[in-house]
Amino acid sequence: MSLIVMKFGGSSVGSTERMQRVARRIADNKEAGHDVVVVVSAMGDTTDDLIDQSKLLNANPPAREMDMLLTVGEQISVALLSMTIDALGYKAMSLTGWQAGIETESVHGKARITDIQPKRIFDAIESGHAVIVAGFQGATDEGEITTLGRGGSDTTAVALAAAINADVCEIYTDVDGIYSTDPRIVKCARKLDEISYDEMLELANLGAAVLHPRAVEYAKNYNVKLVVRSSFTQNEGTSVKEEAVMEQGMVVRGIAYDKNVARISILGVKDIPGVLAKVFGALASNGIDVDIIVQSGTQEGKADFAFTISLTDKEKAIGVVESIREEVPYREVTSEENLVKVSIVGAGMVSNPGVAAKMFKAIYDLGISIKMVTTSEIRLSVIIAAERAQDVVRALHSAYGLDTAEQVFVGGPQDRR
Repeated sequence: MSLIVMKFGGSSVGSTERMQRVARRIADNKEAGHDVVVVVSAMGDTTDDLIDQSKLLNANPPAREMDMLLTVGEQISVALLSMTIDALGYKAMSLTGWQAGIETESVHGKARITDIQPKRIFDAIESGHAVIVAGFQGATDEGEITTLGRGGSDTTAVALAAAINADVCEIYTDVDGIYSTDPRIVKCARKLDEISYDEMLELANLGAAVLHPRAVEYAKNYNVKLVVRSSFTQNEGTSVKEEAVMEQGMVVRGIAYDKNVARISILGVKDIPGVLAKVFGALASNGIDVDIIVQSGTQEGKADFAFTISLTDKEKAIGVVESIREEVPYREVTSEENLVKVSIVGAGMVSNPGVAAKMFKAIYDLGISIKMVTTSEIRLSVIIAAERAQDVVRALHSAYGLDTAEQVFVGGPQDRR
């Protein structure tokens, strides 16, 4: 008998039929003698619908009230799923995040979990219930309801698995595992049997939408066995673990892309100590994350440098840079959109020369210019024009031998919640 955490995204419980399918999976695990804790997202487009309704009444609603509103979606899901399991003849108990003992910091909209007190979960398991927990939510020490931000239900599931020492945390989604790249772009993408925490964390941070980075980070930090599989098929999924067995010759494990990219260039900056500290300190204090930074050579005591940020932060970043112009004089600031970051990831890259050269050659053969480059031990990313992104992904997928012999993708649009 095992203790299993199962997480189902919004599309997995998006209709009565799908809710019943999920309930049947849970019942099958109970029938097999396993103890089950289930984490559920809001049904289908419920969260988006609630946001739209709020904006009709208040264009800038208070963050606290948005958390009060958005947590309703998950509460509906857990109650309905518990009822569905009960109809199958099995005991189930639904719990909100705070009833499940999930404590968070006092930040609305993107709180982090600080502690979990799972006594009520253990009591429910002891009494034979399948425990159905609302994802994406928790509460502060003062009893304020909070939400965990994008990917919050994934994070809830992994954090609960760590807190209750579960044998496995299964993430059910629209696809039947982790693929070598987005299978909607490359139809012959390869489903991976396993992948390391480090590789998955890089892919998640670089745009792969199957798992949220914070969930992978929790799994790595607490050594939670993680399995990603489909809620619509019985296929074996992908195991995310400390060390994954590298397939023969498979130096690159995955290719990710991120369209949420903008480049800011600051031109004619006086080249003196502390300039970069002032610029990036100001950006950081305004909550703007900077990714790639490139500085050009100095001419006549002046330098140019550029950096990438999320496209959604572009106007805010320009405003910050303009606000410090007296402190950091420069000639002009420019910005560029319609960019994409394409990245290759693989633990084998660190010990195999020529990986970067192969990437640059594949992009050159397409006649595409590379605007920026950044690397780590297991990752290489380039910034290119967005209109050729899919061509680059396909070319790199073939160049690194990731194509399968036939089209194998099973699933629909990836469930990001």
